[in-house]
Formats: sequence, C-alpha cells, structure tokens
Amino acid sequence: MTEDLSPAERYAASRIRAAEEATALSPFRAMYEFDLDPFQIEACQALEAGKGVLVAAPTGSGKTIVGEFAVHLALTQGGKCFYTTPIKALSNQKFQDLVRRYGADKVGLLTGDNSVNADAPVVVMTTEVLRNMLYAGSQSLLGLAYVVMDEVHYLSDRFRGAVWEEVIIHLPESVTLVSLSATVSNAEEFGDWLDTVRGDTAVIVSEHRPVPLWQHVLAGRKMYDLFEESDDGRGGRREVNPDLLRMARLENQKTYNPRDRRRGKTVREADRERERRQRIRIWTPSRAEVIERLDSAGLLPAITFIFSRAGCEAAVQQCLYAGLRLNDEDARRQVREIVEERTAAIPGEDLHVLGYYEWLEGLERGIAAHHAGMLPTFKEVVEELFVRGLVKAVFATETLALGINMPARSVVLEKLVKWNGEQHADITPGEYTQLTGRAGRRGIDVEGHAAVLWQRGMDPGALAGLAGTRTYPLRSSFRPSYNMAVNLVQQFGRHRSRELLETSFAQFQADRSVVGISKQVQKNEEGLAGYQQGMTCHLGDFTEYAALRRDLKDRETDLAKQGAAQRRVAAADSLEKLKIGDVIHVPTGKFAGLALVLDPGVPAGRTNGYHRGFEQHDGPRPLVLTAERQVKRLAGIDFPVPVEALERMRIPKSFNPRSPQSRRDLAAQLRSKAGHIAPERHRKGRAEAADDREIARLRAALRAHPCHGCDEREDHARWAERYYRLQRDTRQLENRIEGRTNTIARTFDRIYALLTELDYLRGDEATDHGKRLARLYGELDLLASECLRAGVWEDLNPAELAACVSALVYEARQSDDAVAPKVPAGAAKDALGEMVRIWGRLDALEEDHKINQAEGVGQREPDLGFAWAVHMWASGRNLDEVLREAEMPAGDFVRWCKQVIDVLGQVAAAAPRENSTVTKNARKAVDAVRRGVVAYSSVG
Repeated sequence: MTEDLSPAERYAASRIRAAEEATALSPFRAMYEFDLDPFQIEACQALEAGKGVLVAAPTGSGKTIVGEFAVHLALTQGGKCFYTTPIKALSNQKFQDLVRRYGADKVGLLTGDNSVNADAPVVVMTTEVLRNMLYAGSQSLLGLAYVVMDEVHYLSDRFRGAVWEEVIIHLPESVTLVSLSATVSNAEEFGDWLDTVRGDTAVIVSEHRPVPLWQHVLAGRKMYDLFEESDDGRGGRREVNPDLLRMARLENQKTYNPRDRRRGKTVREADRERERRQRIRIWTPSRAEVIERLDSAGLLPAITFIFSRAGCEAAVQQCLYAGLRLNDEDARRQVREIVEERTAAIPGEDLHVLGYYEWLEGLERGIAAHHAGMLPTFKEVVEELFVRGLVKAVFATETLALGINMPARSVVLEKLVKWNGEQHADITPGEYTQLTGRAGRRGIDVEGHAAVLWQRGMDPGALAGLAGTRTYPLRSSFRPSYNMAVNLVQQFGRHRSRELLETSFAQFQADRSVVGISKQVQKNEEGLAGYQQGMTCHLGDFTEYAALRRDLKDRETDLAKQGAAQRRVAAADSLEKLKIGDVIHVPTGKFAGLALVLDPGVPAGRTNGYHRGFEQHDGPRPLVLTAERQVKRLAGIDFPVPVEALERMRIPKSFNPRSPQSRRDLAAQLRSKAGHIAPERHRKGRAEAADDREIARLRAALRAHPCHGCDEREDHARWAERYYRLQRDTRQLENRIEGRTNTIARTFDRIYALLTELDYLRGDEATDHGKRLARLYGELDLLASECLRAGVWEDLNPAELAACVSALVYEARQSDDAVAPKVPAGAAKDALGEMVRIWGRLDALEEDHKINQAEGVGQREPDLGFAWAVHMWASGRNLDEVLREAEMPAGDFVRWCKQVIDVLGQVAAAAPRENSTVTKNARKAVDAVRRGVVAYSSVG
C-alpha cells in the first residue's frame, strides 16, 4: 500500500505515525488485545489534550476504557486519579480489574466497609467517600489530577443524586473530570453545564452498540422477531412484525356470543371462528420453558428480569422442579469447588438458615437468583460463576442492571410493568434500554438477544416504541441538605455558598426551562389583546359585566366548598367519637361496607407539635376489620359524611390482625351480629346559596347592567371566558418563572434560617453544634445531631445504641399500619420515644420555615422497624433466631446492619469528647454488629 504513495505522502504519513507514537494514547492502546472504537479514541485524545470529557454510550460499549485512560495518564504524569462508582459492588469489581492491570501497590480501595492502600496513586471509591473528603479538606486530595465518575447518570437518583453534583461543583479547578454515562437524550445539555462549572469539556455521544441487539417476543411455542425490515425505497424501515399485530388483534376480538345470530352471523360461522382462534391459541410460556427454548436455540447464558425478589426465588425452584440441568458433571464439580472456597468463612450452623444447600443445588445445575435480599457473599458467587459460564440462567431484579459487569447473550423481560414503591407503573424507555443493554458480550457474541414474554393485552406497537426510543433524559435531583449547608457555610461563608448552589445542574436546568415559558407568556399576551377585542359590547363595558358574572360564579363555588368542608369537619368529629369495638358502615371508597373498629386512630396529645400536621390534613384514621376479613387503616376521604356506631362488639384479647384465622373468625362474628342492619341514609340540607345576600346582590347587579340586554351577550361572554382563562394561565406561567428562578438558593435560605434558629450557624461561621452536624451524613443528619446535643443516647449500652441508630437509616419496604414495630424494652425504648419527640419538634420547625419533604428536603419520621432485630444481633443472638424474629431476608439484614455500622462510626466521630459515653459505646456497637454474616460479607 505504501509503495503506491509518493515520497511526499510517505513522509507525511510517517510524521503522523511519529506524532501518534509520541502520545500517551499509543502505549495505552497497545495494552489491549482489540483496537479502540472511534468514540473511545476521540474521548482519550480530548483527555490527553487537557479537556474534561463526558462520554455517553450504551451499556457494554466499553466507555470505561476512557476512565482507564485517565488512570494511565495519572500514573504516567506522576499524579493521582480517583475512580468513583455509585455502588460498593462496582467499586470492588473495578478495584480488582485495576489491580490486575497495574499491580496491588498502585491501586487502593475506599468504601464504607473497606480501606485498602488508601494512599495509592489510584484509588477506587464510592462517590459519597469523595464527597466527604472534599468537605473534610482531606490531605489525600493533594496531587489529585483526574477524577473518573462512572455511571454519572446516577445524579438523577432522587435519594443519592445530589452527591454527584456536590463532587462536580466542589472539586478543585486543577482536577480534570471524566464523566461516564449511559446513553441520555440531553447529553449536550449536561455537557454545557459541565463546561460552565468545570471548564472546557468535550461531549462524546455514541449510539453504536458494538454487539447488535435483536428484539423478540416469546409467545406459545415460538420466538417472534419484534421488527421486520421494510424496504420501501427509502433505505429500509423497521416495522412491527405483522404476526404480532395479528395475534394481538385476535386475542382482543370478542369471543363467541349467542346473540351474534341477531347480527346476521350463523351459529356455524361463529363456531368455525372460535375453533380457528383455538387452533392458533397463544400463551405465556413458563419460566422453565423459556430457559429450555433459549438453551435449544443456543442463546444461553441469559438473564431473566423479574421485578420481584420472591418471583426470582420461585423461578429457580420452578426450573429445579422441571428437572432442568444446564451443567455437565465437570462444570458441577467446578461450581462446588468455587462455592466451597468462597463460603468457607461462613459458620456451619448459619448455612441452613441462609438456604445454602438449596442455593448450591441450583448453582450446580447452572441456575441462580440475584437480588438485594440475598446475602452479599451469595450474590458475589453468582456473579463470578455467571462470568465464568458456570451459571447459565440468572433470574434477577432490576438492580442487576445498575453497573455490575454481568453481560449475557440474552436478556428476557417477564413483564413491562414494575412496582416503583408507590404503584405498578410501565417501565420507561430508559429502563428498557438499561435492562436489555446487558444482552451481547463484546468479543464473545456476534449478536445479543432481548426477548419479552407475551402477556395478555400486550400491545406490540407500544413495545416497539419502548425498544426504538432513546429518550432517557438526565434530570437533576439536587437539593440542599442540613449537612451540606453547614459544610458550605463553614468553608465559604453564606454568600459564596449561595452562589455555589446556584451553579448546580438543577438550577441550570430550571433557568433553561424559563426561556421557553417566557416565549409562551409573550404569545399569550398577544392572544389576550385579540380576545379583548372580541368581547367589546356597544351597550356598555363588557369587562365589568364579565367580572360580575365571574364574581357570582366564584361566590357559588366558595359556598359549595364551605359546605363540603363543614361536612368533612362533621365527619371528622364523628370519627373522634368512635371507640374500640364499634360497628360502623363505611359509606364510600375501596372498603365501603360493614367494619369493626380495632383502633380509633385519634392521635394522642392533640396540642403538641408532633401531630399538628397530621391532624390538620388527615384527622383520625381508624384501623378497622372489614366484613371481607381485611385489616385496613382508613382515612378521612373514606368518610364524606358523619358516621355513627350501629352496634358494639367485644374484641377477643387473643385477636391477632396478622393471623388470617383470627381475621376470619372475627369477620364472621361481625357479619352475624350486624349484617342485617341497614345504614341510615344521610339527608342533604338546604343549599346555602339560596339564602346568601352576596349572591342576591350580584344577581341583581347583573340584571341591571346595560350589557345584560345585549343580543350578542353570550357570544361576548364566550370571548370573555377565553380571555380570563388565558389571563389565568398567563399568571400561572409568570408564577412558574418566578418560582424557578433561584429555587435552590431560596431553599438554602430557609435551611440557613432554621439552622441559625437552632444555633448551628451564626453569620458565616458554624458553631460547635454546627461542626458536629458537619460530620453527620445521611437522611436524618439533623435529628442525629439533635439527639447527641440532648444527650438522648448517653448511658445506653452498645446494643441499645445500635437499636436507636437503626431508626436513622432503616426504611421499611412497605408500610405496615396494622401493627406497631417491636422495640427493645427499658432504656432503648425510652430513647427511641425521645427521638420521635425530637423529630416531631423538628417537623413543626420545618413547617414554620416552609421546608417541604415532598421536595426532597427535610427530615422524614424515624422508622423503628429494625431496632429489635439489630438489638438482638448486637446482643449476641444467633442468626437463625434474629432472621426469624425480624421476618427479613439475610441480604436485607446484612445491608441494614452495614448502614447502621456506617452511622455508628459517624456518631462516634461527632459525639462530644468530654463527659460522654457515646463515643466509646458507638465503637463497641460497631464491633458487636460487625460479626458473623455481617463481617464476612465484603460487599454491602
């Protein structure tokens, strides 16, 4: 090839080669067996040129290569590189990868659990660890040249996302930032913000998947392609498979009805149609059938996403019962050797409790579950065996899609609906892309496959929309917190802190959105001028007449609302009179009908601050047993009219609301005693509008107005209605503009005012109390600080202190109103009660300062649901007993224990040094909790 070039061209090519070989990228590329993709080269070149980079690319495309190049540059230049990840599991995985490449002496690890070689030039850490370093002014930041933020799209996370923005804003200017993100639709907007706060930033977006992905639907005995290529002369378009559309139509067609004869269709024709539909009947294949089909088609290993932990475990059992064996004898032997080696530290008596033998049987057959309820050690083993090809079918919850390196040949989605913590909701295009992105292993598979199981009522067009959409916008979840405010003021003073917060991505997005709203306001104002012309009347001022009509309508609406409010007050008063054992009739709602009052639900201490907001907004919330055997806590919305006791019943002392038999027996007694009683019907009174003087005056003024006699009055009125509607919309837009301007700074001002009132801040200084709060990170940072300040935890023993600290971190997956959580007796119970009272005072104070939890700011109520379990564990009780009492999977138990350990460490560091037992007992509590399964689980 070079022989065909002229001497000048050969010289120019040699100059280019020499220039490339002189870069740091050239030896870095030589370290890999494959050549880099164009987007990786472009990003690395920008990085070497001194620019920050944002790389947005699909899962599995190899964007971490760019992060590894930052590590290479740091080592070459004699600087430091911090590689941050969102989860400890990913930190551990990246640490092992970098140790293999650069050696153990050059790579360290810092997570909440582990500290390995923390002074190394390259340190892998969770993002929170780096945030804490920045606020503490750690000496480790000296010489820091590069920071890699892997999975930076986590800044959308409503619970933890703010940490990513804190790090990006507070990193020293000399640090070059490498941001690695999933494919997002507003990468350019995010890049513009990075350009603003970090300086010159190159944005590299790649939509290309290195391994092509094929989309399928599994229905009946067949696997259908979701798309088929359509060549229409425009280069080919992807159309939804017509077979799938036909199946959906047939399934939705009306089944045979004898009345079809009346529509001119004979019974014989209807029978033939029904038989035809039966011949092509489709069904959802079972989990075992799906794995068998994928195995026979050579599409294993596969990850099946099931949005339920119990569903994942059940899937493994169903495959075992079906006799599936995906491993030969040699693979079974390897599995057993690896499992025994990785679990050697687990005490023998704990193995049965953890379901070890059932888990091992599935692994030996090449089948496993993967979810947050599993013991971390078990999850790590599943990940290792899957990567080695010794586990070929994994049933996982969506948490597996977040970062862990477990690529598969195929991905299966059972359903396109998942529980989001509040309701069952359709998965988004971004979630679909994230889940199916696991399919196709680079360097191993020629293509990846994503299959969705056919479900009744499925819309293939909607599925095609999910699969073909790349709308995954990055939305900031940044909100100031108490800890953040104290740390900022302590370092920069109030004014500079306010300016820093206004540089957040949240404020950047809010300011950009204002531009579009302003244009809409201008457009509306032009429309208002046109409407005003249309409502002009030759008899008089129609604006004045329209105002009278509007005032009349508003007055009638207000009276109607007052009547409804009075009925609600009467209903709430009637609920307060209910007693345990009253039989009532619930007038409306999901649980309408006969019910027995188990607890009136009237808050105690109506005058204190603890229940103030509860009473104003919700009123009494009686706990009842319905005639259908359900125990539910009702709300005021279920009682639009007053309620009275129809009858009285005695509730047995042995009644247990959690026992189905107890509920069944008591519900039977309820139906027997009061089932025949008809509820009294509530009669409506005379409408207040009929006697209202203001309404009479307005009606008289309307009739006397000159415009009332206009022949075109109703036409004018329609224009006037449009005018006032558009005027109202315009005012709302103007309020939105005002509300979005300086929103973050205004929230900070409210937090600053509250902290000043509590003597955490004075002007530009943090008090001693403020310095303590600066060392407490977490959702309930202010509550923890107030407990230390009030001496609530003094003289508690280590187990009791662990129980109290658990209330700061634990959140039940589902709220259980029926039964109060069990808590340790004695000093721990008193301390927990005092914590709730302090929270009540803080809650009232937040309300006074307009700090709103719904906006992600403020202190939620402490959850006592883990106190008993961690108290038992810290007291030395065995695992079997603790898990049985807690009714909690081992993985959840370990995870909550590790979070308790983390906060105990913060408490030990923040507690007063003089005349306090908290520091000593917090450290003892850490040792008491970090034992057994908690100690030998390296990933939390």
